[in-house]
Amino acid sequence: MNFIKQISSMHLDILKEIGNIGAGNAATALSQLLNKKIDMKVPDVRIVSFDEMMNMAGGAENAVAGVFLRIEGEAPGSMFFVLPLEQATSFIKEMIGDDTFSLDSPPYNEIGLSALQELGNILSGSYLSALSDFTNLSLYPSVPALSIDMFGAIISYGLIELSHVSDYAIVIDTALNEDEDRNKEYVKGHFFLLPDPNSFQTIFKSLGVPHND
Repeated sequence: MNFIKQISSMHLDILKEIGNIGAGNAATALSQLLNKKIDMKVPDVRIVSFDEMMNMAGGAENAVAGVFLRIEGEAPGSMFFVLPLEQATSFIKEMIGDDTFSLDSPPYNEIGLSALQELGNILSGSYLSALSDFTNLSLYPSVPALSIDMFGAIISYGLIELSHVSDYAIVIDTALNEDEDRNKEYVKGHFFLLPDPNSFQTIFKSLGVPHND
């Protein structure tokens, strides 16, 4: 994809700013949900190859908790929020107040799974709203679906169409801390944005990045 080479550090800074605004909105919503001050940061935003994306999640066979949703509107695509199982377990314990919760083996506590799905819903909605505001594109999410599986199996749905025309995805690192204890990082995961064919161009054109078809 030739236009990928035309994306500068300035454009990546814009993506990071979008991520930071989304994280701020998500922190406000999570603070209300958990009844405590939450601080969220976006350490980095990158455009990565599919191979790099797999490595970031610990490999295709690494078991993770993933929240998947479809993006509908003017730049359709797929969005995944991926957490290591220990991070997902830590968040669920905090949210439902049950130290016995585990993701080691099914069947899983349905209340715990609902809590994790709500986390994905809040985060994805916050990031998508920020992206929509910056790009002036009409974007809206489907109902999120939660999976506990190998990363390769979770991500494969979003790659089926995209892999025919692209080798890249946008990744937004996400770190969530309790504001009172900034060293207590109990959620650290990745957002993977996989635009459908042509949506990559639509998003970056709206951000002022020229492209060649």
